[in-house]
Amino acid sequence: MAINAFTYHTVSQRGEAEWKDRGSRFIGIAVPVESTQAIKQALEQIREQYPRATHYCYAWRVGFTAHEFRANDDGEPSGSAGKPILGQLDSHGLTNVLLVVVRYYGGSKLGVPGLINAYKTAATEALQLAHIEERDRCHLLLLEFDYTIMNDVMRCLKPYHVRINTQEQGLFCTLNIGIPLRVLDTVMQRLNELRNVSIKSLNNN
Repeated sequence: MAINAFTYHTVSQRGEAEWKDRGSRFIGIAVPVESTQAIKQALEQIREQYPRATHYCYAWRVGFTAHEFRANDDGEPSGSAGKPILGQLDSHGLTNVLLVVVRYYGGSKLGVPGLINAYKTAATEALQLAHIEERDRCHLLLLEFDYTIMNDVMRCLKPYHVRINTQEQGLFCTLNIGIPLRVLDTVMQRLNELRNVSIKSLNNN
């Protein structure tokens, strides 16, 4: 997976598509995720949604190192399911995505070429329905400050499309924000010029 210093591609929502071949049903499901814990939860939900399926094959990528990924054939012949599903993530340059293909066996064997085509097709169509989009890579910060300087803080953030993840406002305010990496130095300089603002660096996202 090619790594871009400032942006990445992912899906904006869950997408689901079905492909049929010789009686077997292949249901592709693309889910936006940002952690391995979220992947585990999504897989559990999909298994609950399709409790009688024969196979739950999947692939995922998270983060930006090119090393955080996995592909699982779930009992299908080696390389016939997980690898073509992962191939679709890679061909679209995606990360922070779980791509699952649920199979209901229809009674006829498809052979390895047929399986590869079915899993690839279901995965591709699910991605199309999940809407691929480009997003800024961000650095997460936790800001704490007195409410009287809220306007000053916001004037530092708004011109640079800073993402506000959570906000707690009272006599003392807390903001969890994501600063696009392309403007990180500029925003940090402006924040550091403000008095009485506590800045805590969190994980990169």
